[in-house]
Amino acid sequence: MRNISEDTITQAVLASMDGCGDKRLHRIMTSLVQHLHAFARDVELTEQEWFHAIQFLTDVGHITDDKRQEFVLLSDTLGLSMLVTTQNNRKPAVCTEATVLGPFFVDGAPLFENGADLSNGAPGSPCFVSGRVRGVDGEPVVGAWVDVWQSDEDGYYDVQKVTDAVGDMTHSARGKVCTQADGSFHFRSILAEAYPIPYDGPVGRMLDALGRHPWRPAHLHFWIKAQGYEPLITHVFRAGDQYLDSDSVFGVRSKLIVEWVGHEPGIAPDGTPMDIPFHTLDYDFVLNPTGSDA
Repeated sequence: MRNISEDTITQAVLASMDGCGDKRLHRIMTSLVQHLHAFARDVELTEQEWFHAIQFLTDVGHITDDKRQEFVLLSDTLGLSMLVTTQNNRKPAVCTEATVLGPFFVDGAPLFENGADLSNGAPGSPCFVSGRVRGVDGEPVVGAWVDVWQSDEDGYYDVQKVTDAVGDMTHSARGKVCTQADGSFHFRSILAEAYPIPYDGPVGRMLDALGRHPWRPAHLHFWIKAQGYEPLITHVFRAGDQYLDSDSVFGVRSKLIVEWVGHEPGIAPDGTPMDIPFHTLDYDFVLNPTGSDA
């Protein structure tokens, strides 16, 4: 491998991988090298720009920890997360569309009975959420686990409030319920509000340099799992939000936009007397059977 030039470097790198025994890895790395080299040639990348790129990725790594996933934010804001999500979730049109997982999911969220208050003190206007999970033929999906999480009215998820002084995180506006015999579920939480993704790090500086904003439209996250069905990761978006057409992570789908209905003080759907205004949200999810063709 002597005297390699800018014209021969790509083939030299590809040839160096001929001994790779993993066909999938070989295909991925071959394409990656080809596209990276083509990109550098296309934009005539300078050494200074390359050094800046390395420093940017280093900064992304340094700010990433168990509370903040800057690499996910980078993938989300470049549209890569939504691209991967879309091409891996081709389903019949009747099925609920998938969206990005985002950086704030927490495995092992607390379990709640249907009707419980998942907000656990998170600030926000009361909201009563109900829905049903069914299959493509309309059958109720019994015993599906429905993971739910959202930000509070100030735009923060519970994971963003963890401090070393406090120690273990106190879950709020997050939980998991199980669908009932008719496939239904219901719980109380808080009204979804628009919020900015964390923009005090390298991804935020990138967005600012590109003239982009960091805001996401108001939404509620869902991850639904049921035996015999493909898992569904999605959002439900609040109709009328000003950021629906400029979501910083490109996750909005028209069929996922729903009206959060406002109510004056009175009796909530679960029979709770409310002396303050509240909202309700009702949405049905359709899962794809395992092994079915889109």
